[in-house]
Amino acid sequence: MTARVVTDAMVGRAEAIDVLARGGIVALPTDTVYGVAVSLSTPGGIERLFAAKRRPPDKGIMLLLDDAAQAATAGAMTPAASALAEAFWPGGLAVVVPQRPDVPWPAVLTGGAQTIGLRVPDHPAPRALAAGVGPLPTTSANVSGLPEASDAAAIVDQLGDSVDLVLDGGPAHGGPASTVVDCSGPLPTILRAGAVSAAEIAAVLDAAGVEHVLRDLDAGTGERRA
Repeated sequence: MTARVVTDAMVGRAEAIDVLARGGIVALPTDTVYGVAVSLSTPGGIERLFAAKRRPPDKGIMLLLDDAAQAATAGAMTPAASALAEAFWPGGLAVVVPQRPDVPWPAVLTGGAQTIGLRVPDHPAPRALAAGVGPLPTTSANVSGLPEASDAAAIVDQLGDSVDLVLDGGPAHGGPASTVVDCSGPLPTILRAGAVSAAEIAAVLDAAGVEHVLRDLDAGTGERRA
């Protein structure tokens, strides 16, 4: 059966939360592209996301959050991660932090790593869904190897009945991908350049007294888009 499409509004978000709570897959708008998400409490849910995208489970999936406070329930926020979250959330920056020993995530979520990627997007839809069901495993709404779906019709065309509900927020905003910073080690490392520059990150870390070696990275990577 083809995915049901509902408008991204209060009623639609409530329906999306219900679908997620019942184990379904929801496509939703974010501040950049559309994503597909599933509740962490759904047995085999992450595997369904990979199957919908026809992608092998060899990379971890980011968790989208309601707010910075929710991050502490999902991972061990280091001083670097906390400083960056305070400065850039909600927005185009994700942090990779160590897993909490008391919150072990399934290996399929993290790609087998002992870290977890976290972001608070600058869009109310994913934040509302994360508030309703908890940290939200989300990946781009497209079949692996095809262009990212830019609207609800493209999602239905690509993913069909692999998705249970599409939250239609109009055309995707697009723009640079989020910058991803690994804050799990001794020194923060930029894994993917994007919306937030290395210079901006360095300034925040300087102000927080966090050691880093990011100051000169913009000359080589700051303008690259992922």
